[in-house]
Amino acid sequence: MPIRVMLVDDQELLRTGFRMILQSQGDIEIAAEAGDGAQALEVLKGTEVDVILMDVRMPRLDGVQATRRICLDAEGSPLPGAPHVLILTTFDLDEYAFAALKAGASGFLLKDVPPTELVAAIRAVHGGDAVVAPTTTRRMIDRFAEVLPTPATAGGPPVLAPLTEREREVFLLVAQGLSNGEIAARLTLSEATVKTHVGRILAKLGLRDRVQAVVLAYENGLVRAGEPL
Repeated sequence: MPIRVMLVDDQELLRTGFRMILQSQGDIEIAAEAGDGAQALEVLKGTEVDVILMDVRMPRLDGVQATRRICLDAEGSPLPGAPHVLILTTFDLDEYAFAALKAGASGFLLKDVPPTELVAAIRAVHGGDAVVAPTTTRRMIDRFAEVLPTPATAGGPPVLAPLTEREREVFLLVAQGLSNGEIAARLTLSEATVKTHVGRILAKLGLRDRVQAVVLAYENGLVRAGEPL
């Protein structure tokens, strides 16, 4: 089955450009388009979509608010079966990134991303991974996660109670933005073992992806704000 993508942007020219790029891929189809967040919500009522490319600044309903309504329920918990949202914007600003990720987005990329990276990002979020622009990730981690407890000193707040000691170690490293390979090297584990741990962590904590793990760590005091390095 092809990945069904929805384009949400108030600039028709940009939607046309994205459509041309994605339609050339054999495993991706454009299922729908919308000019703003409000229209996107209406279209989704009658259209099956796997991944949404969502602009941030749009009239009527912006991308952050639309993402929140698509991905989260009234209590702020992830909605099962909701499409994965990949935020695309010309503004590489921390506040947009964090707001979008907190709203449930699975990724955050700039609109000038190369076509190959855009396609790879769509495939990644469809597969359950998270994608964030490297520059945004670095600054966000530096700003919001400058200081994390080390596995040796972390007592483990109540939110981490369901996790084993090893899973807490992995969680803290995920929260620092480390990849599976980097975590494997740090803890002397195989990458496959780390991937298994990450999957169990997300399931136990009710998280949709690694990005939500970073948000959870920040909001529960495992990270604290600091100046960029």
